[in-house]
Amino acid sequence: MPAHQPDHDRGIARRLSSFGLGEEDLTAWRESGLPDSAFDEWLTDRVARRPAGSRARSVYGAEDVHDFARRAILGALALGAKDRLLEVGCGGGLLLRDALDSGAAVTGIDHSEEMVALARERAPGANVELASAETLPFADASFSAVAMSVVFFFFERPELVLSECRRVLAADGRIAVYTTAPELRGTPAAPEPLARFGHFYTDAQLAQLARGAALRDVAVDNSGGGQLITGRR
Repeated sequence: MPAHQPDHDRGIARRLSSFGLGEEDLTAWRESGLPDSAFDEWLTDRVARRPAGSRARSVYGAEDVHDFARRAILGALALGAKDRLLEVGCGGGLLLRDALDSGAAVTGIDHSEEMVALARERAPGANVELASAETLPFADASFSAVAMSVVFFFFERPELVLSECRRVLAADGRIAVYTTAPELRGTPAAPEPLARFGHFYTDAQLAQLARGAALRDVAVDNSGGGQLITGRR
């Protein structure tokens, strides 16, 4: 073992610990075989962009995770028994679980295999699939409502994601997206290095993205840096 390796591992362990991660995650980093230059992006994936590991399951399965966003989205959509909801980036499935209480038919997608498994546990009445937000595996006009909770921030092609959401919405279907405003960059809501791999938009930019995807009745409500975008097909 190189002489510097123990110090190097301690430095990595400290950085992991600052995000509540531990030995399991240190082992996963070592086994990834990635160079040190890729650590920040790997960490962003493991913590938020593609959550994995026991810590991710406990965080995204917790009752209070993103509860503010969940309440805002469900309040805006006002789901009923005739609705068909799609959640893009469903994480641990708590929004899906709560949406089921409305009587709606509920579907979720995520690109993290671990989150798909967790969502199926937390929302057993929902259909949950492993899929990409940029190529939704559903026919046109399949849903009456689409939700996205604290995932829009990570999309590299947000206009394509919104266009896909519009495609799968039925006529007059509605969409509600909750994301993080630029003023929260560097705060606990969007800490580094995660913020470096995210995308922040002003309220006006978000509205422009939504209208560019041919959504109508677009509105952006910014509450303390939490942005709720709503619109209709």
